[in-house]
Amino acid sequence: MTQRDVISDLTAAAEEFEELITGIDEAAWQRETPAPGWTVADQVAHLAFIFRLAGTAASDAELFGAMAAKAASDFDGAVNAALAEYAGYAPEALRARWRSETDTAIKALAAVPADQVVPWLVRPLPPAVLASAGMMEMFAHGQDVADALGVTRERTDRLWWLALFVTLTWDFGYQARGLTPPPAPFRFELTAPSGATWEFGPVEAGQKITGPAEDLCLLATRRRHRDDLALTAIGPDADAWLDIAQAYRGPAGEGRRPGQFKA
Repeated sequence: MTQRDVISDLTAAAEEFEELITGIDEAAWQRETPAPGWTVADQVAHLAFIFRLAGTAASDAELFGAMAAKAASDFDGAVNAALAEYAGYAPEALRARWRSETDTAIKALAAVPADQVVPWLVRPLPPAVLASAGMMEMFAHGQDVADALGVTRERTDRLWWLALFVTLTWDFGYQARGLTPPPAPFRFELTAPSGATWEFGPVEAGQKITGPAEDLCLLATRRRHRDDLALTAIGPDADAWLDIAQAYRGPAGEGRRPGQFKA
């Protein structure tokens, strides 16, 4: 595949998200999204908070440590506090605040040498991995906004970073449920939006997931139910994984119902 640059791709993903929320009226900002209790404005505020965390982690480890300590003791509380902080913003001011936090984070991540690590909520991460986590957040919450607005998103091969991130975090679904993951990771053979084939995981793995990369990303961000996706599992462990896959730590949330969205 063509060599990709995560900073360039994250920048492009931010521009795509900004196009999604630019020019919508105030009623649209207050529209409920498929995430129960979250409006479009809440989704944008959450992304502003997450990218503020990432930008701080990459630029000021001491300040990030103080922010992370609060989030570690009560992450849901920290998220809710962030939503409350942004609640008084008018739509244009909120969009500008999100864009500022995102641009700052991207610049800070780009400045970290690739062979160093950035402190994060559980353990330090290479800047490319943290940027990939940012791609995951942008994809997931962008999907919620798109669903609320009735917009169909055009996928690109920028999804490679999210597909990689999903395969790196394949055990998060087990952790969230107090389950023991299988002893060996799965093999993933995916079809990219461009039609290319992406392969992750050991070639000799006995358990395999195949299908569109977009579907894997929708599954692992829990924005679509497995019944509405064209993913195939080979092996009982891989099949069970399709029910619990998630690319983020913490509670899985309600996810989406079978048939909730058109295929």
